[in-house]
Amino acid sequence: MFFIDTLEFEGLGNRSYLAGGPRAAVVVDPPRDVDQVIAAAARRGVRIAYVAETHVHNDYVTGGLELARLTGARYLVPADANVSFPRTPVADGGTFEVDEHLVLRAIATPGHTPHHTSYALEEEGCAVAAFTGGSLLIGTVGRPDLVDPRLTERLARAQHASAHRLAATLDDEVPVLPTHGFGSFCSSSQTEGDATTIGQERTSNDAFTLDVDTFVKRVLAGLEDVPAYYTHMGPANAAGPAPVDLTPPEPADAAQIAERLAAGEWVVDLRSRVAFADGHVAGSFNFEGTGKLATYLAWLIPWGKPVTLLGDTPAQIADAQRELTRVGIDRPAAAATGDPITWVCEGEQFASFPRARFADLAAARGRGEDVAVLDVRRDSERANGFIEGSVHIPLHELHGRVGDVPDGTVWVHCAGGMRAAIAASLLDATGREVIAIDDSFEAAAGTDLSVTRT
Repeated sequence: MFFIDTLEFEGLGNRSYLAGGPRAAVVVDPPRDVDQVIAAAARRGVRIAYVAETHVHNDYVTGGLELARLTGARYLVPADANVSFPRTPVADGGTFEVDEHLVLRAIATPGHTPHHTSYALEEEGCAVAAFTGGSLLIGTVGRPDLVDPRLTERLARAQHASAHRLAATLDDEVPVLPTHGFGSFCSSSQTEGDATTIGQERTSNDAFTLDVDTFVKRVLAGLEDVPAYYTHMGPANAAGPAPVDLTPPEPADAAQIAERLAAGEWVVDLRSRVAFADGHVAGSFNFEGTGKLATYLAWLIPWGKPVTLLGDTPAQIADAQRELTRVGIDRPAAAATGDPITWVCEGEQFASFPRARFADLAAARGRGEDVAVLDVRRDSERANGFIEGSVHIPLHELHGRVGDVPDGTVWVHCAGGMRAAIAASLLDATGREVIAIDDSFEAAAGTDLSVTRT
């Protein structure tokens, strides 16, 4: 009898898998912090015999090489992947016996990358699951534009062909277990749902319901900006990532925090956006620890810039540190926890800014106030409706476009409040007067604000 355990990484929108039988298992697309994978195998009482990569990842740093080293597992990497470390090269059709009667079979599925490989888990010759990585996702496919712009259209066509190959190879009832697609920017479009099968995808996924030319046109039209840190992920994975160090960062007192800010380093406050708005160290940035911390911090920060973390508890710092290692931000320069008043030097004051709802913005406009509204959502979100007169600067562009923000007090909004809080903190750190709208964008339609639909 086989088992499949799913390891979810909500911050990055990815999943890894531990699958096997009574004695041995394979890990598919492991995270950088492999201790939790080892713990999962220990709970099952199985040996990790194989570590399998579907592709050289562009959105996170893998723990595959380190996990294979620690466990003695064979490290399966697609044969055509250009990597700098010893591994077991995997070719189309290759098979690997995971446990008695349980085999992993490689299926070449280029598209997300030229070398992408999916894996079918077979029990007594019958496929029981398909690990599809960045190929066939839930309701969509992995984006084809992360390797080389010159290859994008060709890879989009390959995605279409690969989806059809999976459907031709596997029965309709076989579960599809992708790595990407749960909020990951590696997905070519937004996904819906939590589970799927080959049969379900055959009837609902554009890769099956559209001809190849229409499919490619739609995929290419829907591609959004690539997170800036993706540039660093592929090379790190191809070179072979170093082991992570999750020991606590050096503690920082108020004077050290002030020195780091003065030196131009980033001081990141992990507390809730409510607590941050009420009072924070002037010049610090608010990336909530419970939000998409790794994605947005790694996207916005100048690569290699030292980071000091501020949080409510050591556990919050540890969780953030773990998540940041997954995107190559390995060691915070320092950290501080406890009472936030201890984060500022004696005689200095906390900075703060107001929070509001869309109804408050409508009321301000109704009073005739000259308000500037900044929309930090992505292009695709704004295309579905925006507040008339608002200025649009996507969050990931804001740090380099502060000069484009209108003068005066700026009301900042996104779709729900988290990104508005980040943006407000970035502007607040430059001395701008800001009001963070902590509200669902849908609420704007219930006010006197004019929402334009395109």
